[in-house]
Amino acid sequence: MTDRKSFDILVLEGDGIGPEVAAEALKVLDAAGEGAGLEFHYHHALVGGAAIDEEGAPISQETMRKAEAADAIILGAVGGPKWDDLPTLERPEQGLLGLRMRLDLFANLRPATVFEPLADASTLKREVVSGIDLLVVRELVSDLYFGEPRGVKSSDEGRVAFNTMRYSDREISRVARVAFDAALRRRRKVTSVDKANVLEVSGLWREVVCEVAREYPDVELDHQYVDNCSMQLIRDPSQFDVILTGNMFGDILSDEAAMLTGSIGMLPSASLGADFALYEPVHGSAPDIAGQDRANPLATILSIAMLLEITCKDAESAGRVRSAVERVLNDGYRTADIIGEGEDPVPCSRMGDLVVEAVRRG
Repeated sequence: MTDRKSFDILVLEGDGIGPEVAAEALKVLDAAGEGAGLEFHYHHALVGGAAIDEEGAPISQETMRKAEAADAIILGAVGGPKWDDLPTLERPEQGLLGLRMRLDLFANLRPATVFEPLADASTLKREVVSGIDLLVVRELVSDLYFGEPRGVKSSDEGRVAFNTMRYSDREISRVARVAFDAALRRRRKVTSVDKANVLEVSGLWREVVCEVAREYPDVELDHQYVDNCSMQLIRDPSQFDVILTGNMFGDILSDEAAMLTGSIGMLPSASLGADFALYEPVHGSAPDIAGQDRANPLATILSIAMLLEITCKDAESAGRVRSAVERVLNDGYRTADIIGEGEDPVPCSRMGDLVVEAVRRG
């Protein structure tokens, strides 16, 4: 644990259910901080559709400066149908993408853990998902999402749209080291996912990952093509420890991994750069239930556990939050997305209160 006890946190609630889940996460963070002598100073700003409506852009330069000054960023969710007709580069999601680029948040960590009380909530059989504990490490600031050239142009065939998949040695090696370092703290296995049988960019990816692997002789490395990996995640997810992959493949595979846990509402994430960190749930803004106190805050609360572990260097407090979540689930409390037949859901705010109570009980 670090000797540091005070942290400045920028809170970007965003759109839809973002403000609701962020509020519950902050309650849990404060409770965990009380037990560890940690103090958190919150600064709030707009992002996504809320920023478009109030400030005219998905994220303002002032908010970017606040992000650069913060020790960590907590983000709720962005987007919604209200802004779907805007041009791509003006939509709410550009606020998040802009943060990733400005802060160079190149490594996205998405753990997928099946809490035993939720093993029956998955659409897969209990014996397939029970005990799953894997981590997807996704490169976050290159690939098709950011590669140039991109756009739409006219041709003899009509309109032609194009995006560029690209990776450099440096981009691959730095995210690969994040994955191998994570594996050293886990079960010491990395599965690198690519499409090297078809794509030149994946050929380079595999080559560089193999070079980095030589620096980690205690970590086992294997390779899978992305189509096979997507199948293996459903067939035998227990084979995976750390999955390392690019931006596009990682976006798809981590959402697939989320469903192993019973709900995307259970999946936290951390986006890390050399100097900055952003924590957010993997789920979207769910505008259909926004404002109804029906959201599942556990993904955001589990993201708070990642903040405690990574930014605060307090693994004990992080473990206390994760144990509190498991205790609440063991006690039978469920939000609507993870409820079983014949059970009554608890509201989002009540779930947050229950986790706070469990954290304080230790």
